[in-house]
Amino acid sequence: MSRLLLLHTTHITSFHRQTLTSFLSNSKPRPSLSSLQFHHHRFSLSLFVSPSSPSPSLPLRTLSVRAFDSSETKSEEEEAEKSENEEGKTKKINSSESSSVKDSEYPSGEFQFEEFNWWRKFTVKLKMLTALPWERVRKGTVLTMKIRGQISDQLKSRFSSGLSLPQICENIVKAAYDPRISGIYLHIETLSCGWSKVEEIRRHIFDFKKSGKFIVAYVPACREKEYYLACACEEIYAPSSVFDNVGIEPEVQRFGKYKSAGDQLIRKTMSKENCEMLTALLENIYGNWLDKVSSTKGKTREDLENFINDGVYQVERLKEEGWITNIRYDDEVISMLREKLGLPIDKQVPMIDYRKYSRVRKWTLGLSGGKDQIAVIRASGSISRVRSPLSVSGSGIVGEQFIEKIRTVRESKRYKAAIIRIDSPGGDALASDLMWREIRLLAASKPVIASMSDVAASGGYYMAMAAGTIVAENLTLTGSIGVVTGRFNLGKLYEKIGFNKEILSRGKYAELLAADQRPLRPDEAELFAKSAQNAYTQFRDKAAFSRSMPVDKMEEVAQGRVWTGKDAASRGLVDAIGGLSRAVAIAKLKANIPQDTKVTLVELSRPSPTLPEVLSGIGNTLVGVDSTLKELLQELTNSEGVQARMDGIMFQRLEGYSFANPIFALIKDYMSSL
Repeated sequence: MSRLLLLHTTHITSFHRQTLTSFLSNSKPRPSLSSLQFHHHRFSLSLFVSPSSPSPSLPLRTLSVRAFDSSETKSEEEEAEKSENEEGKTKKINSSESSSVKDSEYPSGEFQFEEFNWWRKFTVKLKMLTALPWERVRKGTVLTMKIRGQISDQLKSRFSSGLSLPQICENIVKAAYDPRISGIYLHIETLSCGWSKVEEIRRHIFDFKKSGKFIVAYVPACREKEYYLACACEEIYAPSSVFDNVGIEPEVQRFGKYKSAGDQLIRKTMSKENCEMLTALLENIYGNWLDKVSSTKGKTREDLENFINDGVYQVERLKEEGWITNIRYDDEVISMLREKLGLPIDKQVPMIDYRKYSRVRKWTLGLSGGKDQIAVIRASGSISRVRSPLSVSGSGIVGEQFIEKIRTVRESKRYKAAIIRIDSPGGDALASDLMWREIRLLAASKPVIASMSDVAASGGYYMAMAAGTIVAENLTLTGSIGVVTGRFNLGKLYEKIGFNKEILSRGKYAELLAADQRPLRPDEAELFAKSAQNAYTQFRDKAAFSRSMPVDKMEEVAQGRVWTGKDAASRGLVDAIGGLSRAVAIAKLKANIPQDTKVTLVELSRPSPTLPEVLSGIGNTLVGVDSTLKELLQELTNSEGVQARMDGIMFQRLEGYSFANPIFALIKDYMSSL
C-alpha cells in the first residue's frame, strides 16, 4: 500500500508530473494497452508556462521569463533587471531590423582560399620544424577520415569516442593549407546524423577543392545521405556490393494540431495534420536532394528522378551513367592513390587518420585568427535545468551551466559578439525559459547570432528566438511552437499487480497530478485543459514578441508545426540560410568588423577530459555498453515536469547503432511499442 499526503496549491505548476513526450509515432497498430487509460490535452509542444507580467527592463514589448511561479526565479529576474538598469548603457535589441533584412542582404561567409606569400610559407615551415612530436606529419601524406554513424555538434576531447562536426570541418580546413597534406581520402558509410550536418561537411568539401588538392570518396555502404556527401568529391569509388537502398526515405521524426505525442495510445492511423506536416518535410528533403545532386553531377533533375524511379540494383549502371567514377575495392583505391602521388609500387601511401590529425594545431599551420574575438557557445542534446547523476559527461544542455557561459560572455569586454550553436529538440521548459532570458540580456549588450544545426525545435527554438539573428540550414528542423502534456491512469494496472494507493490531501486540486490510480474528475480535467491552453498562449506570444511578429501571424506558423529551415525563413521564423561560417560573417557585420578582417572564434563549450569520462570509455569497450543507453536512462529519470521538446527524441539515439550492442535494438523496439 502506498499513501501520499498532499496539500492544496492554486497552481498546477507547483507539482512535477510525468509528461508524455517520448513516444515514437508509427502508423501501424500498437499492442493493446487496456490496462492504461491516457487522459491527455494534445497541443503542439510540451511547454507549461504560468501567467506572467511584463518586464520593464527589455527594450521592446516584453513578457516575463518566469515559466513557474517560484520566488527563486522571480528574485533572479528582479536581480537581473536591477543590474541592467544600473548599467544604463545597454544597446537595444533591434529584432525588427533583423526580421526586415532579406537573406540575400546578409554576407554569405563563403570560404575564400588564400595563397600564402613567401613570408607566411617561411614562418609555417619554422613552426613545423619546432612542432610537438604528435603534430609532425610526413610530406605527401593523405588525410583519411571515416565518416559514419552519429556525428556530434560538440567538440570532443581526446578521451571521447565518436565524430565531432566542428573537428571534421576544422581538419578539412587545416588540410587545405597544410603543405604536408596532398589530399583527402574519405570513407563514407551509413550516417545517423541529420541533413544539416551532412550539408556542413559537404560545404567544407567544396571549400577544400579550391586548394587544388584531390579529395576522393569510397562508399562501401551508400544511401541518400552518403551519396549526397560523396558526390561533392572529385572521384567516387564503390565496391560491387555497394547497394543498400535506392530511393529517398523520410528520415524525420513524429511531432503532432501538428503534435503526435501519445498517438500510439489513442490512434491507429496518422492524423491529417501530422500527415500534412510530414509530407511537406519529405518534399523539402527530396527536392533538395534532387536539386543538389543533379547540379553537382551535371545532370538534370528529371534525369536523376527517372534514374531513381527505374529501381536501379546494378552498380554497373551507376558507373555507366556517370554517378560514380568506377567500381573499386578499398585496396584498389589506395593503389590508385599511390599512383596519383607518384610512389613506387613497393611503397606504402603515407596516411594520417582523423583523430591524430585533430591534434595538429591551427597555429602550427599559420591559421590563427585576428585580435577580435567572437564567443561560440554550443548547445547540443536534450535540455535539463540541472545535471543528473546518471547523465553522461558533456551530453545534453544543462541550463545552469549554459547560463554561466552566457553571463561570462556578457560580463567580458574581450568578446565582440556571440554565436549560439544549437542542435537540440528541446527538453525542460523552465530551463529553456531561463536560458531565453539570459540570451536576451546578452543580446542587449552585444550581437548574438543563433546558428542551427540538425534540429532547433521546441525548446531549441525557444533558445534561438532570443538571438538578434537566426541562421539555419535548408533542412534544419525547427519551429514546433506549442504544448502537449498528459498523464496515465494506472488504476487497472495497480489492480492487476495487487498494488493499492491511497492519498490524503487538502485542497480541491491537490490530487490533480498525483492521483494516478483514478481518472480525472470533470473539474480537474477542465483545469488541466485550461492550464495547457494558457501554456500554449504564453509560448506563442513570447515567440511573436521575440520575432517582432503579430500574434495572429505567429499563430499561423505555430500550433506545434515543425518546419524546415527553408520554409521557416520564408515565414519569418529564421533570418538567413547557411552554416556556421555564415553566422560568423553576420556576427562580424553586426559587430562592425570588416568582412576581410580575421577573427578568433573562442569555443566556450570544449569538454574537459575527466577521469569519469576515461573510465566510462573503458567500460564501454569492455562490456559493449554504449553511452546512448546512459543518456536514455537520464531521459527516463528526468522527464518529470514541464517539457518543451519535439516528439521522439528519446529513442532516436538508438537508431544507427547496428554495429553496437544488439540489446539497443531490443530496447528501442520494446519502448516504442509501449
